[in-house]
Amino acid sequence: MAVLVTGAAGFIGYFVAQRLLATGTEVYGIDNLNDYYDVSLKQARLDQLQRYPAFTFEQLDLFDRAGMLALFSHHHFQYVIHLAAQAGVRYSLENPFAYADSNLSGFLNLLEGCRRMGVEHLVFASSSSVYGANRKVPFSVEDRVDHPVSLYAATKKANELMAHAYSSLYQIPTTGLRFFTVYGPWGRPDMAYFKFTEAILQDRPIAVYNYGRMARDFTYIDDVVESLVRVMTHPPQGSSPPDTTGNNQAPYKLYNIGNHQPIELRRFIAAIEAAVGKTAQTILQPIQPGDVMSTYADVNDLMADVGFAPNTPIEKGIQQFVTWYRRYYQV
Repeated sequence: MAVLVTGAAGFIGYFVAQRLLATGTEVYGIDNLNDYYDVSLKQARLDQLQRYPAFTFEQLDLFDRAGMLALFSHHHFQYVIHLAAQAGVRYSLENPFAYADSNLSGFLNLLEGCRRMGVEHLVFASSSSVYGANRKVPFSVEDRVDHPVSLYAATKKANELMAHAYSSLYQIPTTGLRFFTVYGPWGRPDMAYFKFTEAILQDRPIAVYNYGRMARDFTYIDDVVESLVRVMTHPPQGSSPPDTTGNNQAPYKLYNIGNHQPIELRRFIAAIEAAVGKTAQTILQPIQPGDVMSTYADVNDLMADVGFAPNTPIEKGIQQFVTWYRRYYQV
C-alpha cells in the first residue's frame, strides 16, 4: 500500500506519515518547505521521517501544475492524505494571494491528479474556521457555513465544494476533516500555545485577545492522527440512481475532528502556567479581525462511523507539548 501525504514536513503531516510508516506503509511525502514559519523545524521533522526506508520525499509546491502532473503520472497511490495548505487566519489579511495559490489552485491540481489516477480514497484537511460566525453549538457538519469571517476560512469552504464536485463527477471517494485547533509536540510556532509557552519561559508578556473571553475546542495531535488513519480506511460510499431530492449521492463525507469540549482561554493559559512552572504576564486586547468567539465540535458522526473521537484533556496535552519544547529548544 502506498500513501501520498502532502504537507509531510508540516505538523499534522509529520505525525500522520510517522504513524503510517510505523505500520509498514510506504509513504511518499511532498512539501514546498515555505518560510511561513521556521523552516528548520520543518527540516527537523523531515529528518525524523527520513530514518524510515519506506519514506520518500520530494520538495514540491501544489501550485506547480507540471510538477503535480508528473507526480501523479509517475506514481500510483492507493490513498491520498492532503494536509498541505497555506495556514493561518491572521496571515490571510497580510498575504491573501498565497491562499489562492496554495489552497485553491494547488488543491485543484491535487484533485486533477486524483481524478487521473483513480485513488481509492482522498482525505483532505478542512478547518473549523468554516463555521465562521455561527452561534449554534456544538458545530455540526450539517450546519450551513455560508458566512466565513476570514479568507482562510473561505478557501477551506471552497475546498469542500471543489472536492464534492470531483467526487460527484468522477466517483472519487472523498472525506474532508474539519480540524479544531490542533496542538501538541512538534507543533506550529504561529499557534497561541507555542507563543505563550515561549513568552512565559522568557518572562515576556502575552497578548490575550478579546480580554480572555474566548473558548476553543483544542484537539491533541495523537487524537487527530488516530481519527485520520481510521477515516482513511473507511471511504464513503456513494449511491445511484438519484435520491428522493433528485441528487446523485457522491461518495463524499465530512467529519469534525475536535475534542468536543471548548476550553476557556483562562483555563488554557493556566494549563501552560502549570506545565511551565511560571505565571504569565498578560496584556488584555480586543478581538482580532477574523477571530471567532468560540469553537465546539459535534463528533457524533465520527464516533459512529469509526468508533473513536478525540478525548485528551488539555492539561495532559499541554504538559506533553511543554516537555517536548524544553527538550527541543534546550530550555
